Amino acid sequence: MISAEQNVIKLMKQAGINFVATLPCDRIKNLLPLISKSFDEVELTREENGLGICAGAYLAGARPMMIIQSTGLGNMINALESLNMASAIPIPILASYRGFYKEGIESQKPLGRHLPAILKGCGISYTLIDEVEKLGFLSYVIKDAYTNCHPHVALVSPKVWENSQCTEIWQENLLSGIQARPAGKIESLSPMLKPEITRYDAICGICDLIDDQVAVANIGVPSKELFAALDRPLNYYMLGSMGLVSSIGFGIAKFTHRKVMVFEGDGSILMNPNALMTIGQYQPSNLMIIALDNACYGSTGSQRTYTRNSMDLELLARACGVKNTVRVNEIQGLREAVKNFGKLDELSFIHVLLKPGNAPCPNIPFSPADITKRFKISLES
Repeated sequence: MISAEQNVIKLMKQAGINFVATLPCDRIKNLLPLISKSFDEVELTREENGLGICAGAYLAGARPMMIIQSTGLGNMINALESLNMASAIPIPILASYRGFYKEGIESQKPLGRHLPAILKGCGISYTLIDEVEKLGFLSYVIKDAYTNCHPHVALVSPKVWENSQCTEIWQENLLSGIQARPAGKIESLSPMLKPEITRYDAICGICDLIDDQVAVANIGVPSKELFAALDRPLNYYMLGSMGLVSSIGFGIAKFTHRKVMVFEGDGSILMNPNALMTIGQYQPSNLMIIALDNACYGSTGSQRTYTRNSMDLELLARACGVKNTVRVNEIQGLREAVKNFGKLDELSFIHVLLKPGNAPCPNIPFSPADITKRFKISLES
């Protein structure tokens, strides 16, 4: 008789899952080593970041799934609504359901008690799996998510695992990976320069260098400016989920041979630096991040960000493990950086210092779901 954990692996494989984003929970500590052995996996530092990565993976033809602790759903509500629901991007989620059964940590109980009502109120499908005999419902969760292109959460009670005979030696894993860690090396950075161009100048200045690459544009005005400068089906415009543009680009890059250019923003990076941390760990060789830094939240009235003072995005990228970085402040420098990094088969980061200001561009005349469909068809062709 197979264990509950082994049954989960079997059900996931039968449903065609080929990519999994995970964050640990004590209750599923014997499941997670099996996930690592059985699937292409990205280990997360924050749950919301995983939604972006999985969304990108889906756009590039993969069949992703997330495995997390249920508390992480509280961090994911906005992205589940503004990315997955609005853009018709499926994501099945196995959530280890805390605060529900024999819970010894008081702080887990408030969210656990209200979580089903929260999901229901948000229109997010969920299925409670509170007995090992109900694990077969996981197949329905995955099928429903992909058939209807929306999120579906499997709330899996700790009761499912408590009598499992799975004997993954997870504690030994703690020791097997320990080794001397090399000290981080930050070579001299590019000098700080006075901005000479706006974001729209920067985007227009490299449009002729975009050939068969994928372009993923940050939420709000940056997407509108890319649409006005160079609309094409291989552009993915974000209309929601602030902070996930690099995560989406990373997910796409994992499952396509094309170069992926991400048009990031300083406000977006500062909202989700976890994206750079994860990207630095996995080093996608076909990903180029163009960080458009105008030191303000341009889409909401140009309120200042931390980069106006002492926050250095190139230094942050280096600290996260990105080796190929450069800082530019004008069109020619940007064009040279895009050309040079485009020749590399390595992760790269271009920090573009910009003047504030938005171009008077019209709204994108496509719905989020239309953008998803158009992009996915184009990338698959």
